[in-house]
Amino acid sequence: MNFNKPGNKKAVLALLVILTIAIMFFIPIKQAVVFEYQNKGKVIAYFLIKGDRTFKIKYTHSIHLTDVVESYTITEDGRIKLFELMYEDFAIGMPENASDGETFEQKDGKYYIKNMKRFFPSFDLRLGKVRANHRMILQGEEYVLTDYIEPGTWVRIKAKKINLFEVLKGVNILGK
Repeated sequence: MNFNKPGNKKAVLALLVILTIAIMFFIPIKQAVVFEYQNKGKVIAYFLIKGDRTFKIKYTHSIHLTDVVESYTITEDGRIKLFELMYEDFAIGMPENASDGETFEQKDGKYYIKNMKRFFPSFDLRLGKVRANHRMILQGEEYVLTDYIEPGTWVRIKAKKINLFEVLKGVNILGK
């Protein structure tokens, strides 16, 4: 093939542009917290991480029917760190005190475990069908997870760089 002919140069350039766009479409570039089907690794929903790397999961405890709020941050190395837990009742399934290095506080009828340093590469969650009403709190706004993910779905939550293809297929919880 003679690359000096004008038609050939345009064809090669067009091919290179198409190939570059195709490659970029599948290279992970956007840092996000993703919700995947637990056993498939397929992104269902996500929110992009920008300045604030924190998020909370709020749910109604199935036994004592009060709110529980778990506060997380995404570490520089891509892990999820649980740093605070808030709850309203010592009933079954809730801790009675803080672990080593953590602090326990009671304020306005709520219990807090702070200074937690529990790190996870990911964690699993089954979205409640009846009472749990799992919600994400992001940048001061609450998002009901079952508005984006089918109730009863077992999801894996993790920090991950996603590609443009995954961005287009999944649901952006923030809608931006």
